Amino acid sequence: MITYPNLNRVAFHIGPVKVYWYGIMYLLGFAAAWWLARRRAAQSRSTWKKADVDDLISFHGGLLGVAVALTLFAWRRGRHPADVYDFTVPLPALGLLFGRIGNFINSELWGKVTTAPWGFRVNGEVRHPSQLYEAALEGLLLFAVVWWFTARPRPRLAPSGLFLLVYGWSRFLVEFVRVPDEQIGYLAGGWLTEGQLLSAPMIIFGAALLVWAYRARAPSGNFAVAQ
Repeated sequence: MITYPNLNRVAFHIGPVKVYWYGIMYLLGFAAAWWLARRRAAQSRSTWKKADVDDLISFHGGLLGVAVALTLFAWRRGRHPADVYDFTVPLPALGLLFGRIGNFINSELWGKVTTAPWGFRVNGEVRHPSQLYEAALEGLLLFAVVWWFTARPRPRLAPSGLFLLVYGWSRFLVEFVRVPDEQIGYLAGGWLTEGQLLSAPMIIFGAALLVWAYRARAPSGNFAVAQ
């Protein structure tokens, strides 16, 4: 059992202005996405330019990263939308990692009561650090798998399918130790949560997209054809 250190949500002050850790984590996630995208664009066979990345990250952040924003970006740049989805799927993972660390610092979204030796004592109860589980699965694991997978050409939409599959499974598994929203509770069987219900279609669609991508084997537009 580990005693939660009661971290201060405020990282530092600039005069009367408070700078919160959660805001810093958000900026770190945004900066990580920008840096990773520019690094990937610098690959020898990449069809992306660093200027494309700069425009994409502005566009992505302004419209909350929804698929519509990426589709509009693809239309403006004459790219296939699926290629833009595939290029961007490794980028949110580190943002999710930093965000969950921010949740931990804020002492929010704790998991169920546990006797596990790595549980944290919070307000007199020992609970699963579900924020850290999510940071590990939705953040580090998701990033490592998708970044490795997209390092070389894959069939169009295969990276997007893998992202949905890994992210969906990560969310589904962590829900077993998370406390469901009080106003919703469990949906069935004393274990099924709303988060799992929402993750299931993501898992199914991601797996189906992977299978379809490898059957269709449409070439990715993110890499130049090898000479």
